[in-house]
Amino acid sequence: MKTRVCSSLHHSITPSFRSSGLRVASPPPKPLLIFDGECGFCRRCVARRRRATGDALDFLPFQDETAARRFPEIPPANFANALHLIFPDGSVHTGAEAVFRSLAAGGVKRTLLWCYRNMPLFAGVSEWLYGQVAAHRRFFSKLDRFFWRPT
Repeated sequence: MKTRVCSSLHHSITPSFRSSGLRVASPPPKPLLIFDGECGFCRRCVARRRRATGDALDFLPFQDETAARRFPEIPPANFANALHLIFPDGSVHTGAEAVFRSLAAGGVKRTLLWCYRNMPLFAGVSEWLYGQVAAHRRFFSKLDRFFWRPT
């Protein structure tokens, strides 16, 4: 029996060690991270990302109707499967790569992005872990609440 996840879609991620190759025609003025706004785990991760990166990134839940309208090149179902990071040059990155690129864009933990780009094993394991977390967000949400309690 499958567990219902926040967006009611199964969040499986196929590891890729590169950007999605997707580009948008009307990119945002600064990096934009699109996430699942109905997922408590995702919202807490975004709150931590905001604190870590300051105003270097913008954030938008994919449930906001402007997300699909602004970026028609991205199928709406894709937003439910993974984070999407859209850069001002129009490039789109998803999954673990989006996590590492968003941190680097905010000026923190750039070493993780370097490892992702230059170490195929690190990239593969990162994407696999991202897929596991995405597919089992309820479980990881409980761990998250236990280990990273708000201060």
